[in-house]
Parts: sequence; C-alpha cells; structure tokens
Amino acid sequence: MPLETPFKLISWAIPLIILAIIILPQAIRILREYERGVIFRLGKLLGAKGPGLIFLIPIVDRMVRMDLRVVTINVERQEVMTRDNVPVTVDAVVYFRVVDPQAAVVKVENFLKATSLIAQTTLRSVLGQAPLDDLLSQRESINQKLQEIIDRQTEPWGVKVTAVEVKDVALPDTMKRAMAKQAEAERERRAKIVNAEGEFQAAEKMVQAAAMMSKEPIALQLRFLQTMREISSEHNTTTFLPVPIDLFAPFKKSEPPKS
Repeated sequence: MPLETPFKLISWAIPLIILAIIILPQAIRILREYERGVIFRLGKLLGAKGPGLIFLIPIVDRMVRMDLRVVTINVERQEVMTRDNVPVTVDAVVYFRVVDPQAAVVKVENFLKATSLIAQTTLRSVLGQAPLDDLLSQRESINQKLQEIIDRQTEPWGVKVTAVEVKDVALPDTMKRAMAKQAEAERERRAKIVNAEGEFQAAEKMVQAAAMMSKEPIALQLRFLQTMREISSEHNTTTFLPVPIDLFAPFKKSEPPKS
C-alpha cells in the first residue's frame, strides 16, 4: 500500500499539469501600456480591460487586442479634376488612433480599411471642389478641411483622426509649361512696371532740379564745377576750359516789359 500511494499521486498530478499547461495560456493575458483588450463572454460584450494582467475564462471568454498608438496610412494616388477643370494626381497621408476600443471592434468590421477608404473618397471630393491655385497655395486650409470631414465620419467607430497631409500634387506637363509661361509673363510685367516707375521718378526729380536752377542760376554753376571735379579725378587727357555763365547773359531772351 505505501508503494501504491506515490504512483496514484503521480497518476493524478500528470493530467493536472497537462491541463494547466493547456488552460493557463488561454486564461492569462498580459497587455502593454498602449494596448486594451475587448472581452466577449459567450458572445456578449463585457467591456475593455487593460493594461496589465488579464484573467479570462477558457472557452467562455474571447479577447480582441486593440492598439491605441497613432496609426499612419498612405492614401493611394487619386486622379482628381479640380473645380477649374485641371486634371491632377494627388496622394496623402492620414494619422489617426483608436480612442474607443469597444466601438472600433463592435461598430465596424475593419476600422483600418474603413478609415482608408473614407480618406480616399473624401480626398477626391474635397480637392474636386477647390481650384488649382488654392490646391497649390492654400495647402494648410485644405488639410484642415480634410481632417475635419474624415474625423466626423470615423468618430462613431471610436477612431480619432489627428492630421491629414496632402503629400504631392502632380500636374500634366502641358499645365507645367503653361504655368511657367504665366510666371515668366508676370515677372516681365513687374519688371516693366518697376522700370516705368523709375523713369517717372527720375523725370520728376529732373523737373524739380530744373525749376530750382531756373530760380537760382548759381546752382547750375555749382553743378558744373562738381561734374568737372568728378571727371578730373579719373586718368584721362581731356582738358576743360570753364566759361562763366554770365557771358551768356546777353544772349538770353529778355523778359517782356511789365505793364
């Protein structure tokens, strides 16, 4: 009898150990800080648990693991016709995260795929309502509008869209050449305007100088002497013979007698 007792204990212990090895991995789960577990018991939603150590009833409970970190998806290139009938090819990137694990599991079959498809359709819709100039120059406002629309549609799924960025806008070669010609013509127009303004200001100053010299004849003499000084500073063989302006006074037209 004493020899049979250890064999009985071993015969009972081996099945228990095997059963524990099979059941314990199904009954215990460890969730990281950024993970949550959505628990279903016999098909009914119990709620979200975690992070840390989670105990489940084998066979009865089922857990869906959800990641709460920010997810990045690339929106494939889309052919878009802008409001001013210009065909462009655009792509974008969407940043979002799960804020309600229960809704992300229960209310949508695949929240990642659903968010990606919503982003594609919204991208075509929004960019199709914007002219080409706004698409190229007002990128921030378009990104903000895309983010608001996509976030409004994914909110019931427990998904929060944090940012949407339009990465690249590809234009046809003909449109690139037309825009280059337009930019060149605009630069030429600005150059002509600046040149004309310079000529106008120069003429205006010359008129003012002429008016001043007509009132003060000595100013013309001083200007003449200054010009001679500037030229004489250079190495040349030019000779200047200053002539007093008073010598030309008899040749000036006499003013009509005042009545």
